[in-house]
Amino acid sequence: MAATPARVWGVLALLTLGMLISFVDRTSLSSALADSRFVEAFALTNVDRGWLNSAFFWAYGLMQLPMGWVVDRYGVKRPYTICFALWCAATAITGAVTALAALILMRLIIGAAEAVVIPASYRWIGNNVPEHHKGFAAGIFAMGGKLGPAIGAPLAAWLIVHQSWQFMFVATGLAGLLWLMPWMLMVKNDLPSKEQLVVAKKQASSVSLASILKSPVIWGAMINNFCYGYFVFYCMTWMPAYLVEQRGLTLKNSGLYTFFSFIGIALVATVAGWAADRLIERGRDAVFVRKAFVIAGFVGGSTVLLGAYAPTLEAALFWNVLSLTLLGLATANNLALCKLTLIPKPVIGLAVGVQQVATSLAGGVSASLSGWLLHVSGSYDLPMKVIFVFLLVGALNTAILLRPKWSPKVNVE
Repeated sequence: MAATPARVWGVLALLTLGMLISFVDRTSLSSALADSRFVEAFALTNVDRGWLNSAFFWAYGLMQLPMGWVVDRYGVKRPYTICFALWCAATAITGAVTALAALILMRLIIGAAEAVVIPASYRWIGNNVPEHHKGFAAGIFAMGGKLGPAIGAPLAAWLIVHQSWQFMFVATGLAGLLWLMPWMLMVKNDLPSKEQLVVAKKQASSVSLASILKSPVIWGAMINNFCYGYFVFYCMTWMPAYLVEQRGLTLKNSGLYTFFSFIGIALVATVAGWAADRLIERGRDAVFVRKAFVIAGFVGGSTVLLGAYAPTLEAALFWNVLSLTLLGLATANNLALCKLTLIPKPVIGLAVGVQQVATSLAGGVSASLSGWLLHVSGSYDLPMKVIFVFLLVGALNTAILLRPKWSPKVNVE
């Protein structure tokens, strides 16, 4: 029996909240890395900070394909439940560690467990939301990934300033566990029976991993995810430190401006997804419409370079906030295009998992490369120039590779 519209949007809201919590837990470290007490406690250099930020993403990327495979065959609810509890526990335990090795281990666990979020969520959206609502649904869901840093950065900064970095990790980790109660009550148990498992395996096998990797659309989606993610993850991992160290803000105020940046991209992402859906509902080509929004978002985001050369604090803050906000034009439509519209339903989980490898790579490279570029140049200007280049690559890639004729082919034998 199909889920009612009210239940569909209710579960979507819950998936969005789960996404938000995952981003709060993954980005809380960036606020700690801007706290001198935390840096001194572990004797961290700039290069160390870059590698520590990237540890999450290496584990996150490594587990994307396995998680996509799992949710394609065994459903969404139970894998998500187990992984959610695991990453919240690891976040809380982070507040008790005293050695750098243990800190890195907790970040690896959080990264591995959070790898379930995107494949599971898009698997559920793809099976329950029609095409003319997918852009809006993707925009709503993407809000979780933007509101997470928007809320998490100032919250983490406030907890560190008024309590300690240890208390911040424990509080955010334990608070997240409250989400499990409505999740267990609202979401249907979709663990397949033996008969359903046979059908699910047959459907998932109708498109092989090899055929997915042969598709130019998949490679185009991976390039887009990398270019988009590189900028977003830079903002999550290095923006607080940039605002404190190069622009002279306090830790508390740096969290506030990070909040404005991610609120901006979240709102624009949702509106852009809704606007594209309305155009598609009126008969416009779905691929053309979504590509136009994606290209506009990449070009708009490239204004970040103006912030690097801004002569005043006010101008730098303006361009920092505006550039990430304009990137929101791409957010929902890139997600809908690359993960839903151009992907056969039976393998959404696996295809999304493949794409998320590039997203994870973007996070790891952005965090570590930005730290190295900061080390060798002594300024955040060079990391921003690299962001500018990747955003222009994303715009060009969208125009060339994301074409329906190059989508993964279904084996109908």
